[in-house]
Amino acid sequence: MHLRSLKKTKKDVSLHDPIGTDKEGNEITLIDVLGTETDEVVDAVQLKLESNKIYQHIHILDEREKEVIIGRFGLDQDKEKTQREIARELGISRSYVSRIEKRALMKLFNEFYRTKQAQNR
Repeated sequence: MHLRSLKKTKKDVSLHDPIGTDKEGNEITLIDVLGTETDEVVDAVQLKLESNKIYQHIHILDEREKEVIIGRFGLDQDKEKTQREIARELGISRSYVSRIEKRALMKLFNEFYRTKQAQNR
């Protein structure tokens, strides 16, 4: 009798219990919609790998280009900065930061492309 009364007030929910259906009529469970720490870990690892790739080639940039790219993409473990914030720090215009960023990204892209081509030979 006591077990039945506990069942009525039980508030535990399984992650595999259906909570609805998607557009195609498939059941959706809580586990399908909840983010997990694994997602965060995978994102952090992928970001670290991409940052390492950029650092391998950042030597081709001049100092100002490095400052802009590192600041814009938060490569120094800091938050990503806007072009306006970088312009203020460097004492230049936002449009000039934009041009520096574009030039630096093209240099990095070309370097990545050359490296990839060399690996494929």
